[in-house]
Amino acid sequence: MSGHSKWAQIKRQKGVADTRRGQLFTKLSREIAVAVRQGGSNPEMNFRLRLAVQKARDSNMPLDSIERAIKRGTGGGEGASLAETIYEGYGPGGAAILLEAMTDNRNRTIAEVRNLFSRGGGSLGESGCVTWIFEPKGVVTVEAADAEELALNLIDAGAEDIKIINGSLEVHIKPEDLEGVRKTLEEQNLAIVSAEVLMVPKSTVMLEEKTALQTLRLLDRLEELDEVQRVFTNADFPDEALENYRSQG
Repeated sequence: MSGHSKWAQIKRQKGVADTRRGQLFTKLSREIAVAVRQGGSNPEMNFRLRLAVQKARDSNMPLDSIERAIKRGTGGGEGASLAETIYEGYGPGGAAILLEAMTDNRNRTIAEVRNLFSRGGGSLGESGCVTWIFEPKGVVTVEAADAEELALNLIDAGAEDIKIINGSLEVHIKPEDLEGVRKTLEEQNLAIVSAEVLMVPKSTVMLEEKTALQTLRLLDRLEELDEVQRVFTNADFPDEALENYRSQG
């Protein structure tokens, strides 16, 4: 399981997403607005918007908030002023960290990102320094009573990689196959935890416990920045570090 998968799973168990729901909705609204700006307001004709709206629904974002975000994308305002940017760097143990951000002030955002990297024992890198380590994948996480049997069926259906995580499945597929696989799982009345296109590392780096905890804290702080939409890493974490992290605050 990739570092991002382990980190995301522990965060869900800690209920972090619920405690930061207001910030989460802000980030989802930005994603919807920018998707509309780039591809139009019709979800049937705009793949990115379909994914953004579905993710908002999965996160229990109110329908009226979703509709307002779409209107902002069509009418200017925040959606028109936001610029997408990628930041790349290294964690305390040398693991790659990739940030997707949306900002209306690049100078402010890069200063905040650089400061957090420095304080967290890492370093902000040059453009292109770690992007080659990652590749876009459709990732669906689903709860299943018989994970092993479902895994075999999904492999037959074209899944590229499947990981069984405490009774849940994390399915990796081509980004263009994401909607089809999701619909297949929904037709089987399975509980879908998440379904989105993520930057998945081609290989991972196992960290020692102390360094792993430093890296986990850095990832958390980076994701807390309002302008940062998502954070990815190729770090892998020992179970002891994850248990320690889970027990914190």
